[in-house]
Amino acid sequence: MHRMTRRGMEWLSAAADNPVECRQVWADDPRMPTLLPTGRFFDVLSVDQRLGMEMYDRLLRSGMPFGPTAIDRKAQRVGFFLNSQSRESFTHYLERETSTPPAYRYLDEGSAVVVPGPIPLFDDRYQWLRPPTRRPEANPLRPVALATALVASAELLARIDRFDEQYPTPYAAVAALPEETDH
Repeated sequence: MHRMTRRGMEWLSAAADNPVECRQVWADDPRMPTLLPTGRFFDVLSVDQRLGMEMYDRLLRSGMPFGPTAIDRKAQRVGFFLNSQSRESFTHYLERETSTPPAYRYLDEGSAVVVPGPIPLFDDRYQWLRPPTRRPEANPLRPVALATALVASAELLARIDRFDEQYPTPYAAVAALPEETDH
């Protein structure tokens, strides 16, 4: 379970239509998820949970730059927060990675996202995988890292799915081996 810092809470609540009210809601119930508009302070790249968890793990293990990350366990979605107005940059790098991008949603101006409260519990629907600790610094590598991780993770999962189809049983794997020949 991950918690937001006070500075992270201040940054995130500033995106609310009424930041004071948002902070008061969280002071009263730190588990309370909140609907915040995207596009002013941050954008969100949303992907299905399986792909999102693979991306999250890949980004974390590789040390690639990425910001706050949340999960909606019921909707089975993972949201990666980017600096606002990153859509063009993200799309540019995604198109350089592949001509057939995996499914994703990009939330910016005119959209909204439900964010976990500052202190969600382990069984809450909305949780932080990587909570905001402060206002994220503008980093031009974040959209590049997310585009790269999105494509690489989708390709890995597609290969794993093909493995399950090709070798549903140990016998299928053994049967696929070439026959031995005498030399």
